[in-house]
Amino acid sequence: MSTETRKTVLITGSSSGFGKATAELFLDRGWNVVATARRPLPEGYLGPGTEHLLTCVLDVTDPDSIQAALRDTLTRFGRLDCVVNNAGAGLFSVFEATPMATVRALFETNVFGMMQVTQAALPMLADQGGGRLIAISSGAGIVPEPLLSVYSATKFAVEGFTESLRYEAAARGVSVKLVEPGLVRGTNFLARTAESAQAVPVPAGYEPLVRQVMGAFEQEGPYRLATAQTVAEAVVTAAEDDSTQLRYLVGEDVENSARMRRETSEKDYNDWALARVGGQ
Repeated sequence: MSTETRKTVLITGSSSGFGKATAELFLDRGWNVVATARRPLPEGYLGPGTEHLLTCVLDVTDPDSIQAALRDTLTRFGRLDCVVNNAGAGLFSVFEATPMATVRALFETNVFGMMQVTQAALPMLADQGGGRLIAISSGAGIVPEPLLSVYSATKFAVEGFTESLRYEAAARGVSVKLVEPGLVRGTNFLARTAESAQAVPVPAGYEPLVRQVMGAFEQEGPYRLATAQTVAEAVVTAAEDDSTQLRYLVGEDVENSARMRRETSEKDYNDWALARVGGQ
């Protein structure tokens, strides 16, 4: 299949983790791939050089870099069929001690950055007859975890924005999807989130909760967790799915959380949510 006849996908945050695995899988499935990141790796980072891969700089907080990446996409491949908003950051902290500058920075990346990419790409997709926008959300956008209040807030924003956008985008022939992974171990994202905890002090009185939550993250649970590969598979499935399905859950833990949140009574959910973190 020639470059001109392949569909083209642009992925943000593609240098590692979900983004890298997703770029690899799209290439395997016969797509042209624009793999973007703030500090992109050389084109050979996904294996031997390929005419179907373009790597370029894209910082979701920098509108000029977004526009430049879109222009480079059209110059190289002539069209854009799908955008995967994957770039994001985590934060593990006690909210009381979290500087508002840190809160705003996380919203700039996880929410406003995703919105900027979407707003820039949407008319391009619509003007060529349609396309797909995919946002990577999180189980923390369904059921919040302790010490992830700010991160959860960003993902709840992603959820609400994306679900509302689907109706507007449909008027322009563009479909919108949400991929919702649960906990994924062994990625740079989780490591960076753990590092973020070191930058915010733990106020007196919170130490027992922090020890409890950190210990719970380190324990093996009863569920089969998502991996970077299974997240990538869900993203490609969403990209190739012409149905009206909005959400794609990845991981048994988030499947259970979504079921409790969306399919039970408020009392049953409340009792379950408190019990899972040792509440009364």
